[in-house]
Amino acid sequence: MGPVRRIDAWAARRGRGLSLLLVLVGGAVPLIGSTQTWLTAQLPDATLDVPGAAASPVLQPLALAALALGLVLALAGRVLRYALGALAIMLGITLAVTIAPVAFGAPVSAVASTVTEHTGLAGEEAIGALVRSIAATPWPLISLVAAFLVALGGATAVATAAHWKRSGRRYETAPAVPSDGPLDAIDSWDDLSHGQDPTAR
Repeated sequence: MGPVRRIDAWAARRGRGLSLLLVLVGGAVPLIGSTQTWLTAQLPDATLDVPGAAASPVLQPLALAALALGLVLALAGRVLRYALGALAIMLGITLAVTIAPVAFGAPVSAVASTVTEHTGLAGEEAIGALVRSIAATPWPLISLVAAFLVALGGATAVATAAHWKRSGRRYETAPAVPSDGPLDAIDSWDDLSHGQDPTAR
């Protein structure tokens, strides 16, 4: 078996499962992370924990979209797989662009809503003057890696979609095989249900 045929065989066996796994895991991790502490903001009188959903308000909708896309991709036909794979790539990149500033910069804007809820102050300048320091937990980086998994899953789907087996193949029934035995009422009914003339046997 040549290298090209080996790749085709691998794509038929593993491509679909791998792409679905990457997209679903990549969507699930940020969704879980949205409820976890991403940042801690130190104020003069308190230390505030900022969850992912507050640090990045679009995190949950994008993560849910990735999960939904993964479920649809599992059932999609050949043409739709390419479109969904490309959409997963864009979705993963969008997630990464959303998460990266929080992961690497810990900006004041990411803690603003939590600080406003605690102090009643609004406006980035006022909050920036109040916040002494902002520290990030591992969750932004974990979610950033997950975002790249979504994009990688989309790329895998695009690369292997032509070789996926049809999802409904396992449910197809084998055609009826005529019997040479004696004809009875059940056999006659089965023949009629398959559009065959039972008296022709």
